[in-house]
Amino acid sequence: MALHPQAAGIVALMQSRGNQGFAESDPIQARIARAATDYVSNEHVHEIRDIDAAGVPVRLYRPTADTNLGLLVYFHGGGWVLGSVNSHDGTCRSIANQSGCAVLSVEYRLAPEDPFPAGLEDSLKATAWAAANAESLGIDATRIAVGGDSAGGNLAAVVAQLQPVPIAFQMLIYPVTDCRMSSASYVENAAGPFLRAVDMGAFINLYLDGKTSTNDPRVSPICADSAVLASCPPAIVITAEHDPLRDEGEDYGRALLAAGVPTSIVRYFGMIHGFLGMAPWIDDGKHAITHVSTALNMALAPRP
Repeated sequence: MALHPQAAGIVALMQSRGNQGFAESDPIQARIARAATDYVSNEHVHEIRDIDAAGVPVRLYRPTADTNLGLLVYFHGGGWVLGSVNSHDGTCRSIANQSGCAVLSVEYRLAPEDPFPAGLEDSLKATAWAAANAESLGIDATRIAVGGDSAGGNLAAVVAQLQPVPIAFQMLIYPVTDCRMSSASYVENAAGPFLRAVDMGAFINLYLDGKTSTNDPRVSPICADSAVLASCPPAIVITAEHDPLRDEGEDYGRALLAAGVPTSIVRYFGMIHGFLGMAPWIDDGKHAITHVSTALNMALAPRP
């Protein structure tokens, strides 16, 4: 179907500003441009604090004073090159408030300065640190989920496979699951809008730095064998119709289902990559935040 009018409006606004695609940009300049457009949320959360998680900067969001909260460890998107805890601050505030769970947003190292596996190592370290420091965080170490969008969804899926601690749930929002870039949606949505196939190629090249195969499951989690997939926690996978990553996200969800993992796969028609982070301007972004927050609340509900 056609672009949703609200998504089309965002695309038109970006085009009117002459925004360059990532493939034509210098990574440093792209970060500056991205940060200049970060949405600053004023949504109230009971507690927000920045913490050093064994050398990995993280930001904790606690929706209540409860000291036995479930926890979502969240990895931001941005092609492993862009983004920060600041760029996803509004999303994390809303997920914490709507799910009733704490959220720990991870400031993992970025490429090209720190290519694979640096970001993944930070993601694993922060997740393990959260479980080890559950009491000081006011969370239940047996009720930890991982989640993220785009490249952050990739990190979440890999952490869910490697499980540095037991993981109860995974929230994958238009995730990168196959860096071989061979799915039909890469052809159908090669020109975007918003995220183009050529941009993904540039992101992947910077992340891998020519030193790691795209067949490595730590890079393309869909390449994991069936036993690893079967060991994964339940999942929700959100995709967008007009997104090069659409098919690989849905294919990964189906792979989890085939391995016996309870998984919900939800496509938002008319939407573009990144729409959940555009919730202030796109209604389906708001709906998707409520959707994943409700799923997280159910998955991390206290056990009797």
